[in-house]
Amino acid sequence: MTVIPFSQALRERTWTSHGDSEGASFMKDLMSGTGSREDYIALVAQHYFIYEALEAAAEQFADDTLASPFISPSLTRMPALEQDLEFLLGADWRNQISPLPTTDRYVKRINEVAAENWAGGFVAHHYTRYMGDLSGGQAIGRLMQRHFGFDTNGIGFYLFDQIASPKEFKETYRDQLDAVTWSDEERERVIDEVLVAYRFNTELFEDLSAAKAAA
Repeated sequence: MTVIPFSQALRERTWTSHGDSEGASFMKDLMSGTGSREDYIALVAQHYFIYEALEAAAEQFADDTLASPFISPSLTRMPALEQDLEFLLGADWRNQISPLPTTDRYVKRINEVAAENWAGGFVAHHYTRYMGDLSGGQAIGRLMQRHFGFDTNGIGFYLFDQIASPKEFKETYRDQLDAVTWSDEERERVIDEVLVAYRFNTELFEDLSAAKAAA
């Protein structure tokens, strides 16, 4: 009997949901160049609230035996997001942004996982965000540079300057996933939570589209 590594099972079981998220019309427009600078700023603003919750949870799990191997200062995005928003919106950027309904639910879910001290759930959200940032996120950053004439200001979120090789980093991350001795039941829970995170991503793009249409 062939045993499938957990990282492979996780990727295969969530691939359709990942594709749904990437294929949302809001992101299609943004990546094709038909989206506006304001659309991009709206996305960055929602990222701020999501990563504020995620990186607060990372601090909580920093000493957790299971979760801590996945947590790395090189992944931290909040300073870059703050710098991006100041560049894009000005010094009073905090007064100009607010979470959309899906972002509120997303943040609430991350906070719930942290409140439950559920390391597997934290890893599920950590995996969904940062592995995506190190994969498709790199292409998004380059496209935003091209479409809007950014240098590095405005796209700092996508620049992992402390990670020499995203490919090698992701391989190590997957090895760490495979090394965790989760029960079959816990693995299923983690996969389900990754699906929850992808659903939030897709619904966030729908919210962004709706907010754009209403503007």
